[in-house]
Amino acid sequence: MKQITIAIDGFSSTGKSTVAKQLAKHLGYIYVDSGAMYRAVTWFAMQNQFIGASYFHIQDLIDHLDQISINFKFNPELGFAEVYLNGNNIEKDIRTMEVSSFVSPVAEISEVRKLLVKQQQKMGESKGIVMDGRDIGTVVFPDAELKLFMTASAETRANRRFQELISRGDEVNFEQVLHNVQERDFIDSNRKDSPLVKANDAIEIDNSNLSLEEQFNKILQLVENKQKEYK
Repeated sequence: MKQITIAIDGFSSTGKSTVAKQLAKHLGYIYVDSGAMYRAVTWFAMQNQFIGASYFHIQDLIDHLDQISINFKFNPELGFAEVYLNGNNIEKDIRTMEVSSFVSPVAEISEVRKLLVKQQQKMGESKGIVMDGRDIGTVVFPDAELKLFMTASAETRANRRFQELISRGDEVNFEQVLHNVQERDFIDSNRKDSPLVKANDAIEIDNSNLSLEEQFNKILQLVENKQKEYK
């Protein structure tokens, strides 16, 4: 069966990465978490004191983008690829609330987006790829055979994120997480460069009341139907 490109966009904490990983594993496709790439750039900016609670030295970050090398390495024990920045595994480092609070402003920068979109498009040249993010179906792969747009209520998404952070031992409160989700929604949807919008030909999946199994089965059926069209 012919390999296709699957583009999954949507708001933060809608489970895009979870279902993308499931699909890639089931189909034998390459999985790319584009959001992790923006988190990696954010982590780089934080480590170099380009961004903090009271400052953001945008030009300094832009001037150092040529020092950023991001790649993914499959971890067989985890069953998915982890993110590496300049040869160092930063998978756990980029999943904190602190990184979450800075990633949307970093992702607004056109130079950052151009750099990562170019890398993402190269990764998908041979098809057989599942990529999730904010602009995959609209900018990165506008000709993707299957485009999905994931959504859920802000409260539902905040609760998922809250439970995830608590299970890792992070000290956070629900209101803090909800505020972060709502703030990221606003920034992602209103930025000038590649805002988060549903592609005209994307299929919307509201998973507020879907279990992971129900969601996977629903989306897998869409994938299989699309694959049949391109046999």
